[in-house]
Amino acid sequence: MANVFGLIVSGRLVQTDFTPVSDTQFLITIPEADSINYLVVFLTGMTPLPEGACGMVYWSWPDPSAPPNWQLLGHISNSKPSAIFKISNLKKLHELSSDNQFGTAFGAPKICHNAQIGVAIEPETNVSLLASSVALSTQNSYVTFAQKMLENLINFVGSFAVTQEQMSPTPGVSYVPLSTLQTWYQNFERRLQQNPNFWKN
Repeated sequence: MANVFGLIVSGRLVQTDFTPVSDTQFLITIPEADSINYLVVFLTGMTPLPEGACGMVYWSWPDPSAPPNWQLLGHISNSKPSAIFKISNLKKLHELSSDNQFGTAFGAPKICHNAQIGVAIEPETNVSLLASSVALSTQNSYVTFAQKMLENLINFVGSFAVTQEQMSPTPGVSYVPLSTLQTWYQNFERRLQQNPNFWKN
């Protein structure tokens, strides 16, 4: 399946030199990838993908002291032969999951400023399964971050708490009962558990 996939990085020549790692996995290196914001992965049209298959596209950030960690970008298929991916918003060195089969599957050496794209040919049914897994992982990260942030706020504010007996009159200063903040925290956490994206509305 030579020259099945192509890669476009803005301002550079088209790359089609994906190296087969196995019958279903292909790898390409992008030199000097630090300033890349977007890239396009596409089917060249030389050979279609097998019926009912798609190309799952993975990205690896450069890391001078560790093997690549693979992040799922999306997919291409015969019915969707190209896709644009935003790279600049990905977190460096973030592993898709601790048991990610692509963590070492492409067998690439340690890299410095060279990023890598891996394409794995898989059944189209895997697209929805992997997308759901990534979405769930992202939601869990949002929930964990919000909970830790709110707990930090509660602990910080709580360290300044005083009883009514300890308060001294200070004109112009407003006081809010700590119980009000705790109630807000409980309501926020409940809504976060119901819908991790509610705060986007």
